[in-house]
Amino acid sequence: MLFKVIGLTLALVLACGEALAQSYPSKPIKWIIGFATGGGNDILARVLAPKIAEELGQPVLVENKTGAQGRIAAEFVAKAAPDGYTIMSGASGQMVYNVSLFTHVPYDPIKSFAPITVLGYTQLLFAVNPSVPAKTLKEFIALAKKEPGKMFYASPSSPHFVAFELFKQQAGIDLRNVMYKGDSEATMAVVSGQVSAVSTGLGAALPQLQAGKLRALAVTGASRSQFAPDIPTVKESGIDFDGVSWTGLYAPAATPQPILDKLYGAFSKVLKDPETNKRILGTGYETTWNGMPPAEFAAFHKADLAKWTKVIKDLNIPPQ
Repeated sequence: MLFKVIGLTLALVLACGEALAQSYPSKPIKWIIGFATGGGNDILARVLAPKIAEELGQPVLVENKTGAQGRIAAEFVAKAAPDGYTIMSGASGQMVYNVSLFTHVPYDPIKSFAPITVLGYTQLLFAVNPSVPAKTLKEFIALAKKEPGKMFYASPSSPHFVAFELFKQQAGIDLRNVMYKGDSEATMAVVSGQVSAVSTGLGAALPQLQAGKLRALAVTGASRSQFAPDIPTVKESGIDFDGVSWTGLYAPAATPQPILDKLYGAFSKVLKDPETNKRILGTGYETTWNGMPPAEFAAFHKADLAKWTKVIKDLNIPPQ
């Protein structure tokens, strides 16, 4: 009798799941971005949202909830109804770094969310205002050593901050950090001369690099970027580390599997579309990992969390 009850329960769950998949979505979907308008995460979502709307047959509304290094947005989504009508661009800052950098993080990056897929990643860029008398990373290190503690650098989020702090440690230099709400604000801070240097997303900085308003020193990937092959890597400049900033798609934990499957199907199709892929590349995001299956993405997320948690601990960065 017990096995019959269990079997009937499973059949009902499967039937409900199928019904959910068939009826979903029946209203607009909110796509939450934790950073400012005009930044990399925002641009990427606005490129993809119309295509996803076409696939799902409902509007996909991009909504920015800025502040607290993405914690406000992540908390909002973690507490949202797990019905597929609230999704989030989870940047690596929110999903990897924040738990080690802040004492109050009102969500668990693993337990509070259901990972769906990777949307793109961008190399980080170390750059300076053209007025700074340094044309290479080695020259910048020499300059910083002459003026310890007197130079400032901008960063828009946790990955950029941690990367530059790791660079500082390995180079033996001392600069002060100024945090900004997004890539575009951090980039403009160095363009306008408010700070000397910046650690930002390469995609967000490309227009300023091309206009000569920003001077590139190095990128942080394991190899040079396809967008800017003339810029050397940090490793080429003698500093032994690499890392990128990635963005993934998440739903609240406990979102029914049929809905997650439908979201993954729509995003996977759009991300593999050649024309859309070209547009993503145009924003400065690299696309090698795009469309990663949910299980693979979940494993990648956990591994990256472990890696950078150790780096932050080794750097002795106190949580704020």
